[in-house]
Amino acid sequence: MERGAAVAVRRLRTAGGQREPRAPQPPPLPGRGEADPGGKKRDCPAGGSRWRLLPEVRGALLVLLYLLALRALVQLSLRQLLRRPGPRDFSAPRAREYLENITAVGPRTVGSPENEILTVNYLLGQIKAIESESSDAHKISVDIQRPTGSFSIDFLGGFTSYYANITNIVVKLEPRSGAKHAVLSNCHFDSVPNTPGASDDAVSCSVMLEILNTLSKSSDPLQHAVIFLFNGAEENILQASHGFITQHRWAESIRAFINLEAAGVGGKELVFQTGPENPWLVQAYVFAAKHPFASVVAQEVFQSGIIPADTDFRIYRDFGNIPGIDLAFIENGYIYHTKYDTPDRILTDSIQRAGDNILGMLKYLATSDKLAKSFDYRHGNVVFFDVFGLFVLAYPARVGTIMNYIITAVTVLYLGKKILQPRNRAINYMKELSVAFGFTLLSWFSTLVTVLIVAVFISLIGQSLSWYNHFYVSIFLYGTAAAAKLILVHTLAKNFYYKNRNEQYLGEMFFDVSLLIWSIALVLITQLGLCSAFICAMWVVFPLLTKLLTYREFKQKGATIRFVMMYMLGMFIPYLYIMYLTWTIFEMFIPIMGRSGTEIPPDVVLAAFILSSTVILSSYFHVSRRFYGLNGNLVKSDSGIWINGLDYAGISHITPHIPELNDTIRTNCEDKAPLCGFPWILPVHFLLRKNWYLPAAEISTTNPVHFKLLAKEQMSWDSTKLTFEVSGPSHMSLYIRPHEGSTLSSWSLGDGTPVANIGGDYFVFYAHGLQAVAWSFWIELKAAEKHSDGMVSLAIAAHYFFGEDQKSPQLYALMERFPNWTFPSGWVCTYDLFVF
Repeated sequence: MERGAAVAVRRLRTAGGQREPRAPQPPPLPGRGEADPGGKKRDCPAGGSRWRLLPEVRGALLVLLYLLALRALVQLSLRQLLRRPGPRDFSAPRAREYLENITAVGPRTVGSPENEILTVNYLLGQIKAIESESSDAHKISVDIQRPTGSFSIDFLGGFTSYYANITNIVVKLEPRSGAKHAVLSNCHFDSVPNTPGASDDAVSCSVMLEILNTLSKSSDPLQHAVIFLFNGAEENILQASHGFITQHRWAESIRAFINLEAAGVGGKELVFQTGPENPWLVQAYVFAAKHPFASVVAQEVFQSGIIPADTDFRIYRDFGNIPGIDLAFIENGYIYHTKYDTPDRILTDSIQRAGDNILGMLKYLATSDKLAKSFDYRHGNVVFFDVFGLFVLAYPARVGTIMNYIITAVTVLYLGKKILQPRNRAINYMKELSVAFGFTLLSWFSTLVTVLIVAVFISLIGQSLSWYNHFYVSIFLYGTAAAAKLILVHTLAKNFYYKNRNEQYLGEMFFDVSLLIWSIALVLITQLGLCSAFICAMWVVFPLLTKLLTYREFKQKGATIRFVMMYMLGMFIPYLYIMYLTWTIFEMFIPIMGRSGTEIPPDVVLAAFILSSTVILSSYFHVSRRFYGLNGNLVKSDSGIWINGLDYAGISHITPHIPELNDTIRTNCEDKAPLCGFPWILPVHFLLRKNWYLPAAEISTTNPVHFKLLAKEQMSWDSTKLTFEVSGPSHMSLYIRPHEGSTLSSWSLGDGTPVANIGGDYFVFYAHGLQAVAWSFWIELKAAEKHSDGMVSLAIAAHYFFGEDQKSPQLYALMERFPNWTFPSGWVCTYDLFVF
């Protein structure tokens, strides 16, 4: 319903002078009023008409019913009924059994026994059972990989990652005679701390197990191998996939991959990344997916960096140079990465739909001749989008570019015909077109200002995210403000500037303005190389065709019921698709607004997005901190509960329940300490600038951090090399800040070139699995001169995500006081600062 409301609002805009003006009066018949070429009214004796004009109120009701019907069709397309699977098909009930058994283990944090032992043993047991029942046509090989490595990544401002002894389970299904080439299917079985991780990503691993079971029992031969990677360290920012693609012996045979992810809990899985280039992969999805759901718009939005997230797709693309397809569940993202991400919230139909699609894709690729020569087909991008879940339209981007320019040329011809009139008429038309264009831009700008003022006001009075549980409230709040301002501007223009113009003339003029604006947008977006330009093309082609088909009806009889019905039929596809696409975007973005940090005002973002639609149609940590001086003596120490609110409202909604959590305990930045002296697990400090620090008793862990300087060497090129050894819990973060006059020239991490984060500090994320040796690394610094305060500050933050050290008594007691509508995720962490 709320999506329908969004597009209904857009209709109000068009009624104010955009795509289809208000119902015009009929053209002159004998005895009726006539209009001159300039659109001015002339009074003539009244006469009769056998054509019944559609009153404005009835027209509005008809449009509303039309949009509600379109909304119902969109909902129907998103809830397609699935047939029962046959004995040789993918079985969702069997996959659900796998899912429930995996999540029964509990949270599966990297390095924990639940992740490294219990889940691994369960998966290996199921794989062994599948292997024992496989067909003689196939051969199954299983390998357990525990890689160690390091890499740098341009994500969250840029940082470096180091991992040791993490776990991958790799299964290869191939013909008995073997196979030279392979397609990879990837999931991850680890979860974020304190969550069961049913959708992210246990359900994908369950789907892969059942696909392995189905394929292995089939007697149909495969041409290529299918490699199933159950990776155990994705939530550590893509470490396990890097360990596989850069170190495993089977990685060189992979020619394409399918990555299974989640940004929500169930629903339809969206194809939101493909390539790079390799349009043949999209064509494979077109032919093989039974229940398609794909959008190049989602791809370009995701790859723009607007969404602060990433997937293993990046690793396979950047480090493996392999093309692939990225899929993710996107529905109900409100409970993503929370304790509510449980199996019972994932519909069996969602599992069946995903299984059918991925099984079809893997079978198609494993029998395709193109897989072996995939690099020969690496040319150009592709425009792709599904049509209401029925099928996918896909064509090369270069073809789309040609089509877009042809459409623009047709528009130029259409408008040019009106300019190529007698001189006075042409000048008058261009003048009126320019004025109408100006009124349209003015209405958009003034509406934007109005809506943003409302959003800022809502944020300032402490009511940000008031619409989070009831999304339709945001439609009424911001959509109504946008529609009202658009209508006001156009009404004022009509009653004052256009008071001597008939409505048929205004309809023609503002239709031309809309056509011109969409054509300009089409050219600009095409020039930027964006495949999403097809949306602009749609809003030029269909209105223009509809105009040509209804021109005679409108010219002779005005806005009759027949005309309105013809117009609605002609605009059926663009209106329906915009509602379909709007639902997809809202489904992805709205939940993200609740966890986007304290620096991005969600109401402003949402208001701007709703305006665009109108125009187009607490994490908590018990921290112990120690600061050491240059001579190694302890300078300062404290302990407290460090609080980060993941939504814009911070803790204002918690204070009434826990009075001691208020703005009097806002943190102060330790200017001389990297990252302000706080133990960030990831470099998201620029998104969460508002945090709080409640003093608490000192904590003592059973596995404390040991940080040692092993060697200090003066190198021949006037630099100093420092070698360190660190041991501690499974997750640690290293921060490095060279002092003024010193530069970090090289280190033993990644490719050897240090990558600075936002603000200039260097951030290294570290994680290990079981039985990992102490972490050793070196850094090399150059200093112009010797400084009394040392060359560099290093801080090590340790995070205890599981086991007896995870929560202190005071932290546990505080979390118990939170209201049940919150999800407090907490653990113990330490911060140790050293100066060298």
